[in-house]
Amino acid sequence: MRIDKDLVAASATPLVLGILSDGDLYGYAILKRVGELSGGGMQWTDGMLYPLLHRLERLGYVSSSWGTSEAGRRRKHYAITPAGREAFADRQEQWTVVAEALRQVWHTAQRPPAVAPGWA
Repeated sequence: MRIDKDLVAASATPLVLGILSDGDLYGYAILKRVGELSGGGMQWTDGMLYPLLHRLERLGYVSSSWGTSEAGRRRKHYAITPAGREAFADRQEQWTVVAEALRQVWHTAQRPPAVAPGWA
C-alpha cells in the first residue's frame, strides 16, 4: 500500500517525537522503527528523515550528539528535549481528536444509507 505524501508529512513530527520519547536513537534506527511501527507500510528515506530531524532540532524539540557505535562507526544520536515532549503531548491531543473524528466517519460510512420514510 502506498501512503499519500500529505498523510506521511502530517504524521512525521509526532512519529519521530514519539519514537524518541522511548530513548535516543540514530537516524537509521529511527527509519527502521518507523517501518516496524507501520508494519512495513511506511518506508521513509534518509532524504525525508534528516531534513525533518534538522527542523526539529532548530525548533528545539530534538538535540543531537555524536557517538560511536559498537562497530566503531561515528553516528549522530538524536534525543527529545523537554520542549519536544511538550510538542509531542500537544500533537498527541490533536491526533486523538482527528482519529476519533475519522473513526466516527468510517463507522457511519459502513452502515447502509438511511432511507427517508415513504421513499422505500
